[in-house]
Amino acid sequence: MKDMKHIVLCLLSVMLLLSFSVSAQKEARIKIDIERQIGSVDTMLYGNFTEHLGRCVYKGLYEPGSSLSDENGFRKDVMKAVKELNVSVIRWPGGNFVSGYHWEDGIGPKEKRPVRMDLAWGKLEDNSFGTDEFMKWCGMVHSVPYVCVNLGTGSLDEARNWVEYCNIEKGTYYSDLRIKNGHVAPYKVKYWGLGNEVDGPWQMGHKSADDYGKYALEAGKLMKWVDGSIKLIAAGCSNYGADWMQWNRTVLDYMKNDVDYLSLHNYVGNHDDNYYKYMASTYFAEDVIKVTEGIIHEAMIKAKRTKPIYIAFDEYNTTYGTPSHGGTKDIFNLEDALVVASYLNAFVRHANIVKMANMAQLVNLLAPIYTTPEGMWYQTIFYPLSLFSNHCFGESLQTYVDGPTYLLDGKDIPYLDVSSAYDSAKKKVIINVVNRNKEKNIETTIISQNGAFGDSAIAYEVNGDNIKVKNSAEKQAVKTISHSLKVKGDQFKYSFPAHSFTMIEVSTKN
Repeated sequence: MKDMKHIVLCLLSVMLLLSFSVSAQKEARIKIDIERQIGSVDTMLYGNFTEHLGRCVYKGLYEPGSSLSDENGFRKDVMKAVKELNVSVIRWPGGNFVSGYHWEDGIGPKEKRPVRMDLAWGKLEDNSFGTDEFMKWCGMVHSVPYVCVNLGTGSLDEARNWVEYCNIEKGTYYSDLRIKNGHVAPYKVKYWGLGNEVDGPWQMGHKSADDYGKYALEAGKLMKWVDGSIKLIAAGCSNYGADWMQWNRTVLDYMKNDVDYLSLHNYVGNHDDNYYKYMASTYFAEDVIKVTEGIIHEAMIKAKRTKPIYIAFDEYNTTYGTPSHGGTKDIFNLEDALVVASYLNAFVRHANIVKMANMAQLVNLLAPIYTTPEGMWYQTIFYPLSLFSNHCFGESLQTYVDGPTYLLDGKDIPYLDVSSAYDSAKKKVIINVVNRNKEKNIETTIISQNGAFGDSAIAYEVNGDNIKVKNSAEKQAVKTISHSLKVKGDQFKYSFPAHSFTMIEVSTKN
């Protein structure tokens, strides 16, 4: 009997291996239909985040006294890189930092600004970089400012006064204070976040969903009374160990008539060095988006509201535990770049509801840009983000994908992770493909279901010698390479290299 069981188990193992082998060798198909549109890809999907943590702001984008900085103390090389990255919107000043930040500490003559204890990250904050510096810097890099207010230890007056300082032209106490500080024109900040991760017990001023909903409602009400044109972003779930769905539902019950966005946060990492598990890790973020979209829809029905509420996915990235504040733990490899591309694919696939996303963070700390006293260089994650932020616009498309899969926790995971968009102004289709297969290229037929493609196409590829390869100041081992393709008719073949992200930009005749 034992021998028979052993034989049966061996046969089952062989059948499973054969099935896996057949699946892995299956040729893939991607079908593009420019009429099957999901929603407009908002430029704000390609935003970023700067927090007063480690070397992100100080010695990152702001380093007075450096030979690489301008007269404002802004690193010129970083500004050049940010413009190359085409960062649309930048969230500031936090993050956990904001829950203990009092914005009036960071305005006026720098020699008079107080030094405060930052309890979020256990350091001292000298407040030399504040509201006016951030607004000036955003203008110089051509990014839209997104200010997150302190709803942890902050007051309602503090929140509405900040809007007055930034957005009212003149004739009030705080607008005249801005003018006195040398900034005559109002900043007209459009996007305002109502606190950060207030659902998390790690947060200063942590609140229950009911307490936060009530407080955020009152803060938002006063802020909009100061300037009715602003857009409010409520703090959605970040603590997924709790009942995050109920948090989002409760917050929207309070704010369904007043809020414009609900924020989501998610970080992933290859903590157990399981490559294929890591490649599928962004599915959780996509599930959170889907569930939250339903909760938003429920809230809008309750409110009899037709004006949309969107998702702002205003913190996401790969991470390896406690931040090393811009140190060696924050150096990314190729597989991290592939995961970032998968996050961006997910945002594009849900472009109807996700209208803002902010990579955390911009410089040094978990960042695409890394500085040294001598210069700066691009991390691996810079390249997929740069491709999306400079090329992927238009209408997101429902994309049919059929191809090989691998088995993970009883589920079939496609090797090809795909999103696409149609830019009608340029008459181009943008196809974004992560090949998760660590060892094999995947031959793929790309099919247009609306007539012939145009004659011209460009493939941009982000790849490296192996999945663990990293960039450094000395060598860009992972970067973007491009080559032109010959395309004719309504389909063409492309072999997506192993462990790669590829963007294909192909013209259409429609």
